[in-house]
Amino acid sequence: MHDPTTDAPKPNGAGLNLGAGAFTQVPIEIVISVGRARPTVRELLRLQRDSVLPLDRRIEDPVELFVGDRLIARGVLEELDGEQAGQMAVRLTDVADLSDGF
Repeated sequence: MHDPTTDAPKPNGAGLNLGAGAFTQVPIEIVISVGRARPTVRELLRLQRDSVLPLDRRIEDPVELFVGDRLIARGVLEELDGEQAGQMAVRLTDVADLSDGF
């Protein structure tokens, strides 16, 4: 008779080996938060082209970088030069310690 418990993953790394480096090439999405708006429903319904929606931050305030709901860094917005002129980028000013796991 077949014992299904013998096919279960083994503790302490035996069996499938997906070391820490196995996921280093997997792309992730980082969301950059420049601020939040809190309009009323009435204000939201009145929005149209060229409406201005004020944010809760000033232009010189840092932006926040998130992976999922985890804050991973803060930085400032910059405009790239050269062939990428006009494209936005973020210069990191503060990076979270991610060594305790992600």
